[in-house]
Amino acid sequence: MDFRAILMGLAFSLMWSSAFATARIIVADAPPLLALSARFAISGLIAVIAARAMGQSWRLTRPVALSVIIFGLCQNALYLGLNFIALQSVQASLASIIASSMPLIVALLGWIWRGDKVGPLGILGLLAGFAGVALIMGGRVSGGADPVAVALCVGGALALAVATLTVRSVSSGGNLLMVVGLQMLVGSITLGAVSAVLETPQVALTTPLMLAFAYQIAIPGLAATLLWFALVGRVGAVRASTFHFLNPFFGVCVAAALLGEKIGLLDMIGVAIAAAGILAVQLSRMKAA
Repeated sequence: MDFRAILMGLAFSLMWSSAFATARIIVADAPPLLALSARFAISGLIAVIAARAMGQSWRLTRPVALSVIIFGLCQNALYLGLNFIALQSVQASLASIIASSMPLIVALLGWIWRGDKVGPLGILGLLAGFAGVALIMGGRVSGGADPVAVALCVGGALALAVATLTVRSVSSGGNLLMVVGLQMLVGSITLGAVSAVLETPQVALTTPLMLAFAYQIAIPGLAATLLWFALVGRVGAVRASTFHFLNPFFGVCVAAALLGEKIGLLDMIGVAIAAAGILAVQLSRMKAA
């Protein structure tokens, strides 16, 4: 892994982690599902228009079309939708830490469900990673965090993990940006339909809302997604996934800096344990690969 790949991985992890703090700003002034649907609609249209301008086709093979639907529903609608709802009542740092456990869930389900090999380092990493996340969750819930919101965050991480295991190594056929854009549009349509039934479309057009919304479209929505695929193309999916171990640390730091969330000693210990566990699992996967 060269120096450029390391910088790309650090940038991706920081962009990904910043999504939770900015999402908490958005849901303070707008219905979560409506806001997320609008974000995906704008990001998806930008991606599709840019893809067409680059000569990419929206005529997809059946496996690619299936992956677009699965990830559009599981990643964009369920994973982010549940997190946006939860962020109305749970701190961004906690939501980001729970979401960071997704690589651990993928490794655990792959071991149980698909019979993937997990070495001693990976097993130790799973135990440490889940222990770190549980330590933080337990401390926050006992300190007054909404257990229902915490459960929604866990459900979102599970949805993304299942989608990751269900759709593996599907080639985009040279239409990567088109595939990303269509996934976003699937999420937008799904969330828009649910929002129309469950939410009242009341939006306070404050400056923080508009800045956070624009940031979510440009950085976590488009830039981080494209950077991730560029990183995967440079070093491979297994090595690229190693950078997920930084997500708990960045998520806590961004929430503290942007929202003023207080981080206690127990949180920092849990973050360190969770990060070490995620790193161990990813290194074990890299060795196996």
